[in-house]
Amino acid sequence: MTTGQELPSIVVPPPGPRSRELARRMAAVESPAFDARRQARALRSGEDQAPIAYAHGRGANVFDVDGNRYVDLTAGFGALILGHAPNEATEAARRTTDELALALGDVYASEAKVRACEAIAASFPEAGARVMLGLSGADAMTCALKTALLATGKPRVVAFEGSYHGLSYGPLSALGFAPSFREPFVPHLGIPVTFVPYPGSAGELEASLGAVRTALASGDVGAILVEPILGRGGCIVPPVSFLPALRSLADEAGVLLVVDEIWTGMGRTGVMLASDPIVPDVLCLGKGLGGGLPISACVGRARVMEAWGGHGGTRIHTGTHFGSPPACAAALATLEAIRARDLPARARALGETWRAELRQACGDAAGVRGAGLMVGVTLSDAAEALAVARALLARGFIVLTGGSSGNALTLSPPLTIEPDLLSAFATTLGEVVRARRGGSTA
Repeated sequence: MTTGQELPSIVVPPPGPRSRELARRMAAVESPAFDARRQARALRSGEDQAPIAYAHGRGANVFDVDGNRYVDLTAGFGALILGHAPNEATEAARRTTDELALALGDVYASEAKVRACEAIAASFPEAGARVMLGLSGADAMTCALKTALLATGKPRVVAFEGSYHGLSYGPLSALGFAPSFREPFVPHLGIPVTFVPYPGSAGELEASLGAVRTALASGDVGAILVEPILGRGGCIVPPVSFLPALRSLADEAGVLLVVDEIWTGMGRTGVMLASDPIVPDVLCLGKGLGGGLPISACVGRARVMEAWGGHGGTRIHTGTHFGSPPACAAALATLEAIRARDLPARARALGETWRAELRQACGDAAGVRGAGLMVGVTLSDAAEALAVARALLARGFIVLTGGSSGNALTLSPPLTIEPDLLSAFATTLGEVVRARRGGSTA
């Protein structure tokens, strides 16, 4: 039996025939958007972008339908922080499903929901926090935007260029990652948003904060919406004074500071919350919260969340599957596993070593940044990033591309991954980059 911590084994060049057949069938019934994206990426990179099809996973490994074994450095877009099943989260969800698959949401809760909400509220850095659950990060962000409007009465939001908060209509208004994602739907988007630069270095900090101050001067801003580290935007780490400065500006202007920790939270960046030590007014959690099960949370200070109590309870944000017992059991088990295994400290130590290995392997050919096990590798352009990702797939490593211009590899492996797999990837990445550039990366 596989340990879930094994090096790649490629028996058929990916994608193999079963993967290609399933891709053909998928393209015939799925939205054409995704196949069109693959075709565009193939033209840009000069490489085939046909997908593999997953068969099963275990730990840090994924197996495709053609029998290839990969090291998974994406972990379900960062959600599988405990790795692929079995683990504490999936086992808790399985047991709970056998007992109660669905309660009655906000009408009659399950004990699992009560306990999960208590644990999530306790993870907020201030006593008395209130919790609203959802299925996805976008659900949590929608709830946060509603909270800001209810609490302040002011509609405008300040958001950052390069930010990614989800694609449902509320968060899409504040998505700075790629204007092309937002622009086709602008006639439907009613939230006024001012976008300001995200500071990737100390030299960019004052210009960013100055733009925030200018936006706040309008007087109609209800919230500043920020990622502590840009995730899909390329794993960009801001100066340490950035979040405290935003906290001060929000307090001075009487607006809410909404922190999107959907990707950065749950120990991913080497601490439980990347926004520590500041206290957000509203905190959004998702991805890793359920260890792979669909659950998210909008958590707010008690005085902020009081706004939901007006109008006789007609101010609600809920859905049929919000707070389902299996997802709540998974979240509770994930929180317990993170603390029991001290996964934030593990991510911090592994990430520091890994980034050093990546820098040594790539030399001047790539920039390496990030925190904990949230790592970005910047290449020359989007075409090279796509081609390198494809070459890595052929060698048995699954990665994603990101960055506002598409020129980065974004790496978010399980927090349980073994260091020898990370070291093997660093070596392979260096070899791939050197091979593409026809020489040394030193």
